[in-house]
Amino acid sequence: MRVSALTDAVQLCIFEQWCEPGTGARTHLHHVEEVLTIVAGQAEFWVGEERERVSAGQSVLVPAGLKHGFSNVGDSILHLEAVLAAPYFEMSLEKGSEPTRRWAKSIGEQRE
Repeated sequence: MRVSALTDAVQLCIFEQWCEPGTGARTHLHHVEEVLTIVAGQAEFWVGEERERVSAGQSVLVPAGLKHGFSNVGDSILHLEAVLAAPYFEMSLEKGSEPTRRWAKSIGEQRE
C-alpha cells in the first residue's frame, strides 16, 4: 500500500500489484468506487457483463458494488495501480456479503 489509513489518508487507498502471465484477481467487488490503471503489460478486465483488453497507460473505472476482476493475458509481468475510494482495502466475493478480506491497520494484515 502506498497510500491508506496507515499514511493518514481518510478517503483513498492506493496500491500496486504485479501479476505473472495467466494470473490476476478473481471476480469480486468493493463497496466503493475503484480505478485500475495498467502501468505495464496487458490484461483482460471484466466489469459486470462487459469484458475488455486493456494495455499500459489505460484505466478502468469500476463502480461501487459491481463485480469485476482481471487476468494477465500478456506474456510478461502485469503491473497495475489501484485506487479505492476508501482509506483501506476491503473486498467481498458476493454482493451484500460481509467483506472476505480487509487491510487496514498494518500492511498485509487481513481477515478472511
